[in-house]
Amino acid sequence: MSEAPTARLGVDIGGTFTDVVLLLGQQLVSHKELTTHSAPERAIVTGIEAVCRKAGVAPAQVRDIVHGTTLATNALIERRGAHTALVTTAGFRDVIEMRTESRFEQYDLNLNLPEPLIAREHRHVLSERIGAQGQVLRPLDLDEVDALAERLAAGRYESIAIGLIHSYANGGHEQAVAERLARRLPGVDLSLSCEVSPQMREYARFTTTCANAYVKPLMRAYLLRLAEALADIGIKAPVYLMHSGGGIVSLDSAAQFPVRLVESGPAGGAIFAARLARAHGLSRVLSFDMGGTTAKICLIRDHAPKTARVFEVARTYRFKKGSGMPISIPVIDMVEIGAGGGSLAHVDALRQIRVGPRSAGSEPGPACYGRGGREPAVTDADLLLGRLDATAFAGGRIPLSVQAARTAVDHTIGAPLALETDAAANGISEVVDENMANAARVHAVENGEDLSEYAMIAFGGAAPIHAGRLCQKLGIDRLLVPRGAGVGSAIGFLGAPYSFEATRGTYLRLSAFDAGPVRETLASLADEATAFVRRCDRDAPISTHARAFMRYVGQGWEIPVSLPAAACAHPDADDYLARFEVAYEHLFGRTVEGLDVEITGFALDAGTPSPEVVRVTPVPGAGAVSPDGERALFDPVARRGEPAAVVARERFAPGQTIDGPAIITEDETTIIVPRGFLATLLADDCFELRRQASPAAPVS
Repeated sequence: MSEAPTARLGVDIGGTFTDVVLLLGQQLVSHKELTTHSAPERAIVTGIEAVCRKAGVAPAQVRDIVHGTTLATNALIERRGAHTALVTTAGFRDVIEMRTESRFEQYDLNLNLPEPLIAREHRHVLSERIGAQGQVLRPLDLDEVDALAERLAAGRYESIAIGLIHSYANGGHEQAVAERLARRLPGVDLSLSCEVSPQMREYARFTTTCANAYVKPLMRAYLLRLAEALADIGIKAPVYLMHSGGGIVSLDSAAQFPVRLVESGPAGGAIFAARLARAHGLSRVLSFDMGGTTAKICLIRDHAPKTARVFEVARTYRFKKGSGMPISIPVIDMVEIGAGGGSLAHVDALRQIRVGPRSAGSEPGPACYGRGGREPAVTDADLLLGRLDATAFAGGRIPLSVQAARTAVDHTIGAPLALETDAAANGISEVVDENMANAARVHAVENGEDLSEYAMIAFGGAAPIHAGRLCQKLGIDRLLVPRGAGVGSAIGFLGAPYSFEATRGTYLRLSAFDAGPVRETLASLADEATAFVRRCDRDAPISTHARAFMRYVGQGWEIPVSLPAAACAHPDADDYLARFEVAYEHLFGRTVEGLDVEITGFALDAGTPSPEVVRVTPVPGAGAVSPDGERALFDPVARRGEPAAVVARERFAPGQTIDGPAIITEDETTIIVPRGFLATLLADDCFELRRQASPAAPVS
């Protein structure tokens, strides 16, 4: 008797929906459930039971679960983490409040910076000191640590961040403090900066460690509840977590470094888009992920998302770098704005329509959900513009009220601006689309890219609705919408490798290069990263990729320089210099003569092989599909409603086409085909939208 097939689950918790995907062989089954913010595991269990019923499998057949969540991010933004203390070096107590003293708005005398995560009365100091080269300048006094432990015990802290100066160069003092506190404060979580983010720049290192400590008890309790809830329905499979860098780590690793989960959901979407780019042979792709709460935009070059070492959360100014809390961890570089289906619209003091970043979320949701929402959201506007079917939203499980949407839009937008309902709804849609287009333009300019050379891949519940309009605004001629686009991030989780990136801050100039310590550092990083991967998979082959972060002496920031295996095993100053100059010239067009070069840190990523990707083969044309019917669809270019063909995705055979304006329906999302675009179903069940007559400039 043959064994029953095993299934894999991908689970993504978003601000509005929790997406669950079950992969059974080649069969993909998905389900969207409204997120239960008070107990997120409830929506996960409900969603898992639903997909198991659809697929006809028992929960016990699940082999593993890959999970991404926004809980850590939300806890940081909403300031609902643990009662946390910071232990630091005397003289550095106020680093997290003084920040870098950079002014992101040079002439604004009333800058509104985020409050430090840990208030001053909860920051404690020790009179030790490590030098920039790792030398002990002032020894650690263990009696002082014991006295500090008594004060910390009196403060009843749940978690403690330990961030001592220059611990990236020598973590001995932090480790000694942690060992002492662990004995005297059992049950209190400890986060060490030499483990969480061993990199130079104390402000980013301290805030990252504070963030890790702040969310650690919350995430540990959630992961424990999740494991218990899964066991209650018969799932004893291991649970893995998607991390911000685009790989998968074990439950233990996630509980130890929860700060690495802050962008886990969006990272899954970027991995999903990168795999599609490889399958379709696209070297330049703009990944567009729009869900219920936020929109994420990522540049993918040569089938790999762009990565970064630092990103910001909880920005007080939406598009302003420097206005948020820097988190210094490996992360897929993307721009994220408060523009989703649940983003709320209002009229500001200048009588302009504004959309987001506030969101209706899942509780109460947009007005059309009929769950108590009174303010108009983007979903309300989409419904009034004819983009959504009120009876078929989320597969018919969530009926939408056109009247509730109209009342909200008319009251909040239409009446104050004396606009008809269609014009007010179109105003909301155009503002949110322009916000996203502007974010994409800025992101492209910052990375020296021309978006007219890019194709777009759209996923997330709301992205296929708005992607065609974004292509018009950005001058992009090709758009791919894959099957399962509405749950793209959860699908991406199932295609991600087990991986972990280890980092180490250091400082050396090439003029004083010593190969021995460099070789030892890279070998140590390889051992550390590999050990984390082995917690997930003991047998799979593991490959490593190292980078050095280098700059000219006197510069403020570094660039990553790739180091192949030979450069790790046999470090050489001339070789490192040549690699740096190639990378620098590629970014800036020239090198600088006569300046020494310095290394400020190393990073090494260890990972298992990614699943194989099969190249998509062309299919012969099969003619136009016959529509199921038509309904009025508002055209934002012509500024009027016009008849649009409506057809279900399942009606298409590979090679069949439909001309815009058209509406392609499916359970998790809707694809809007604008006028001037032709939609074709490809061999891998992706829809390709191509502009038939490219204008000289983007359509506004």
